[in-house]
Amino acid sequence: MADIVNLNRFRKQKARAEKAVKAEENRVRYGRTKAEKHKASREADIEAARLDAHRREAADRDGGEPEGA
Repeated sequence: MADIVNLNRFRKQKARAEKAVKAEENRVRYGRTKAEKHKASREADIEAARLDAHRREAADRDGGEPEGA
């Protein structure tokens, strides 16, 4: 004869497993320390400044002639 199973128990186990997966994803996504966030922000600022330093002058970007030419 077949064993009788409680479907609620299996549903609860499945829900717990899904919550555990979501919690792990959140730990990875949001689990950085303040120092790590600050370091990443500084690195992004440095990279943005480096990129801006390689831009051409405003007249060149607009496609017009530079003043005085």
